[in-house]
Amino acid sequence: MPQTPAPSLLWPGDHRAGRLASEGAYLDALLLVEETWLRGLVEAGVAPADAWDDDAWTTAVDRVDPRALAEGAESGGNPVIGLLGQLRGHLPEPARTWLHRGLTSQDVVDTALVLVARDALVAVAEEVDAQVALLAALADAHRGTVTTARTLTQPAVPTTFGARAAGWLQGVLDARDRLAALRYPVQVGGAGGTLSGLLEVVGPGEASERVARALAVRARFADALGLADATSWHTSRGPVTAIGDACVTATDAWGRVARDVLVLVRPEVGELGLAATGGSSTMPHKANPTAAVLLRRSALAAPGLAATLHAAAADQVEERADGAWHAEWAALTDLLRRTVVAARHATDLLAGLEVRVESMAARAADLHEDLTAEQRTLAAVAGHEPGARDGGAYLGLVDAVVDEALARAGHRSG
Repeated sequence: MPQTPAPSLLWPGDHRAGRLASEGAYLDALLLVEETWLRGLVEAGVAPADAWDDDAWTTAVDRVDPRALAEGAESGGNPVIGLLGQLRGHLPEPARTWLHRGLTSQDVVDTALVLVARDALVAVAEEVDAQVALLAALADAHRGTVTTARTLTQPAVPTTFGARAAGWLQGVLDARDRLAALRYPVQVGGAGGTLSGLLEVVGPGEASERVARALAVRARFADALGLADATSWHTSRGPVTAIGDACVTATDAWGRVARDVLVLVRPEVGELGLAATGGSSTMPHKANPTAAVLLRRSALAAPGLAATLHAAAADQVEERADGAWHAEWAALTDLLRRTVVAARHATDLLAGLEVRVESMAARAADLHEDLTAEQRTLAAVAGHEPGARDGGAYLGLVDAVVDEALARAGHRSG
């Protein structure tokens, strides 16, 4: 089976995600779910001891044909049916008989996608931690770097670049909080979400004993996969929309940074520069802010994918949705993969940012009359000379803005 997907020509930077949230990663997760379930049935004494054999499983997995699996998924509407057929074709008895018993296709698909999401978002969280450190240092270092605050594209009042970076930092901290709050639940419900199949295969005994055994099998399964044990959520898609929302919270924050950077690196503004830029196919003078462009692209595309997840969640019906469930898979994995790419672009962008202090100061000086117009108006209302109460500066609580962001980030001012 392929280990590394070919990067997408339609999504420059796609290679930055490696195998994360790829079709190969999804297939690996499907196989891991089936393997872990069968092992668990054996370890719980539900399936006979010889239903598990490491060598037999490895041989069966090595013979799985991904292309045939993808093509065969059309007939059943999901890849699990074909995967079971291929595995059973190469497994000996009694593994062939006990494979997948107590599960349904949705259990395997959903649990596999949760595994894929967890792995992708662990990588995103690592990038976010790096961004928090970079932004905190930037905000602290430039808390006194005066620049022009603009509203609706026009000069407004003085601010500092540290305060602007603190605003970026708050957005990234929101993303960090949303990622940290995610819960990755296992899906085990059987055909109708009632665990009836599992209860049937755990064997005879008192009703309460059988229920306890079935729940123990589910708990063991979740633990082995590193997921949270959970009641079936077949048509309650909160876990999926929460993952999507965490992705969009992150891309929103990065998009805001990218948008500011794209304005401030314009030669006619020149308040920021980038250590690494891209070229042009025809214009030798061009130094395009490619990382910011690609980051803005990701931020513009992500909400639509998350909207698909919410639309699918709202269109669930009975115990398995007829189409809404299926609509999630590509939207979720595309969103995850693109979020990983965007996370890495954002870290690189911040690491290569050049703050042009002199340009900021010169621009603010040129715009002094505009930037202090509000100060003069309010000083007249309050009955004192402009600047009499703050030594002439009109920076308000910028230090508090920076300090609050740094405190939230856990950054100690240097």
